[in-house]
Amino acid sequence: MDKSTQSTPSVTTRPSAAPDFAAIKGRQQAAWASGDFAVIGVTLQIVGETLAEAADIRAGETVLDVAAGNGNATLAAARRFARVTSTDYVLALLDKGRARADAEGLQVEFRVADAEDLPFPAGAFDVALSTYGVMFAPDHVRSAGELMRVVREGGRIGLASWTPDSFIGQLFKTIGKYVPPPAGVMSPLLWGTEAYLGELFGDAAADIRTTRRNFLMRYASPAHWVQIFRDYYGPVYKAFGALDAHGQAALEHDIITLLERFNTAGKASLVVPSEYLEAVIIKRSA
Repeated sequence: MDKSTQSTPSVTTRPSAAPDFAAIKGRQQAAWASGDFAVIGVTLQIVGETLAEAADIRAGETVLDVAAGNGNATLAAARRFARVTSTDYVLALLDKGRARADAEGLQVEFRVADAEDLPFPAGAFDVALSTYGVMFAPDHVRSAGELMRVVREGGRIGLASWTPDSFIGQLFKTIGKYVPPPAGVMSPLLWGTEAYLGELFGDAAADIRTTRRNFLMRYASPAHWVQIFRDYYGPVYKAFGALDAHGQAALEHDIITLLERFNTAGKASLVVPSEYLEAVIIKRSA
């Protein structure tokens, strides 16, 4: 879903000093290696399918999935007969994606790689995709530059990123009251705003097309959601683990209150819309 060790700072806050990206990234990797993100990740498959359609993935094209997690965009592109390379900096997540691809008989190359330092030559891919992944790399300028570098001229970058006002954005804010985010790091939620994508990609982009969509989280109840995310979603797992019993109870109360506020299903169930920004960026030709 998303990849930060804690929540995020205000989306309008600019860091005053360069943070220790290596240390932050190490904590992120530890968070994503904890729990079992695939339990939650598979529920997001529809986002990968929708993004593959928006990016107009075609048979035979070379596609790179960056910060792929357990492979939602990877599988979506491979199902469209593209030649897909799936990357993440957590091997355990790639193993989950590999198992899913094998189960469907899909040919995919899996490779451990850092979104801020992709091990591929310039222009190697027709398309680069990322669903709730690259947005959490701490050095935004570097990761955006890498996406643009590895895509050929006229190629596409397809992104799905949570917006600041989304349920997930408000969840990050709630967690941040208890476990402060890394100092000096720009909010990943900025990737969910049209203006910021213009800042990151504008000079190198021939076009940036955006659409705001909702992903619907469907669970039995707020308590069920908390149980699943507390057990399997690394950042929430780590946040609860950093608190004493009193803090854990307070955080759980606040998350349940937030879930109830967003719930559209009444008392019988839990359906929580979380807005995200779908973006397709066309790389400018020289």
